Amino acid sequence: MANLGTRIYTHFKGRLVGRDADGRPYYEARTPNRTGGGEKRHERWVIYHKGEDASAVPPEWWGWLHHMENAPLPESARQPWQQPWQPNQTGTVAAYHPPGSDLRGGQRASTTSDYEAWYPEG
Repeated sequence: MANLGTRIYTHFKGRLVGRDADGRPYYEARTPNRTGGGEKRHERWVIYHKGEDASAVPPEWWGWLHHMENAPLPESARQPWQQPWQPNQTGTVAAYHPPGSDLRGGQRASTTSDYEAWYPEG
């Protein structure tokens, strides 16, 4: 959620480019700024919903926001193998814990390889 300074900056400097499926607005500066490399390009930003982090940006907008695409990809361009966005689960009960993790009991599946551990003589 934008603070007062971001709202004022957006009002005077930004132009609305579009909104994603969840209603987050995406803006681009009306005039280009110089980058560290000397080139001019338009600054781009998103206004998040309250409590969201940067992982909330859908793939359709991520490339545009990071100046990799000139326009956001249409949602129809999503591939069947792409999963819908989920919030970052790190640090929550829903976080992924691989088999063998202490948080899943610490038991790994036994291996079937021919590996033999080396032990020093003595």
